[in-house]
Parts: sequence; structure tokens; C-alpha cells
Amino acid sequence: MGASRTTRVHPKGFPPVLPWVRVPSALALRPSTRMLPTLSESAEIQPPPAGRRFPFCHHHLMSTLIFVTHPEVVVDPATEVKRWHLRDVGVERMRLFARSDVVGDVTAVWASAETKAIEAAGLLAGWLGLPVLTCEALGENDRSSTGYLPSGEFDKMADAFFARPEESVRGWERAVDAQARIRTAVSGIIADHRGGDLAIIAHGGVGTLLLCSFLERPISRAADQPAQGYYWSATLPGPKVVHGWRPIAQHPKPA
Repeated sequence: MGASRTTRVHPKGFPPVLPWVRVPSALALRPSTRMLPTLSESAEIQPPPAGRRFPFCHHHLMSTLIFVTHPEVVVDPATEVKRWHLRDVGVERMRLFARSDVVGDVTAVWASAETKAIEAAGLLAGWLGLPVLTCEALGENDRSSTGYLPSGEFDKMADAFFARPEESVRGWERAVDAQARIRTAVSGIIADHRGGDLAIIAHGGVGTLLLCSFLERPISRAADQPAQGYYWSATLPGPKVVHGWRPIAQHPKPA
């Protein structure tokens, strides 16, 4: 399944502090004066009721896997992609998601070893009073052969990655290999899970590959997330997919 470790989360909700992780002050779970629109226009997202912030007891017969992709990031061509950080809007959206009923019964939070995933997982785990567990095998498809690519060129490469899953496009990890890796990693995490809902914060590419695998469908970019900061869920121990991609929270309206 790849190396894994437990990362403690600051009690105020900061993401885990690792040697290569910068912790912006915006990540603190403090009241915000610039909150985004909530998941539903008809209902505000409230903090979990008493007794649910630390959901170590699960009262449902069936648990849920919630696969989440990191929200918006700061695109920095001078920095390795794996070390990119969340943008302020991504932080705000993740904070809203952490307070939603979707994750109210989560008892374990896993993340890839990439900075943006750990920061997002830290926001969720910090609110729930849980540690962040990391697994390198949850990382995005290996694109180190090309490094950073401008959006237009990246989209063409992503199209080829999904369209020719058994080929290594310009040295990228093959889609079939990335799919096998993420499936093995998640299956191992599920096997060791001891009840309650399970949240995995990772990436759109491998999340799409895993979704295709669980749905027993061919690899296709048609199953890709619409944007960063989405999630899908499946029943456990199945896993049987309940629904496809949904936004963790609404995007802010243009000023």
C-alpha cells in the first residue's frame, strides 16, 4: 500500500506541520468575515451538534467512504507540483465542508503525502478532532517527466493520459498503473478501517481512476471531476458507489 504514517493535527485546526509544509495563517479554523456560499442556498452549514465533533462512536449499520479531492491551489511554476499549497478560496471551501453533515460521522482521515492534500485533510481532521494519516500511494499520477505544464498543454496531456491508459504519454505514469496503485492503497485502508465513515483526501486524476474501477467502467476522462474540490462516496465495506462527483462547497460568486 505504500508508506504511511500518522500526522498529529494542531488542536486549533491547523494542518500538520512537516518540514516542507508551510502553514498559512489562513488555515486556522477561526471565524471568517469572508465565508463562501454554503452547499445549499436553503440551509446554512452549522458546526456539528454536541457529541459529533469527535465521532469515535458510529451508530449506523453501514459506513461510507468519502473520496475528496483537494480544493483550489496556488499555481507556482517555480515550485514542485507536489509541494503546492491551497489558495485562500480552497481553504474557505474546505472549512465549510468540514462543518457539513457529509463528514459528520467520519472517524478516520487519510491523505496523500502531497502538501495540498495534507493541508486539506488537516482542516477536516482538525475540526473533527482526529489525526491525519498519510499514504504516499494515494498520490496523483506521476507527471515528473514533464513537470509543470501550462493549462492548455496540461489539458492535452490529460486527455491523452485517459484516452491511452496503457501507454506512458511523454513519460507520465500509465493510467492503468496509477489505477492499480490507488485501488490497492484504498483497499488496504478500507481493510484496516474499524468502523465509522472514512475520508480520503487526494487528487482528481487518481480519484477518477478509482471511481471508474469501482463502477467497473473503462478508464475515461468523461468521469473526471468538473474542478478541484469535489467528492464522491461509496458504501463500505463494498465498496459500492453511491454518487459521483459533488462539490465540497459552492464557489464564491464573482464580485
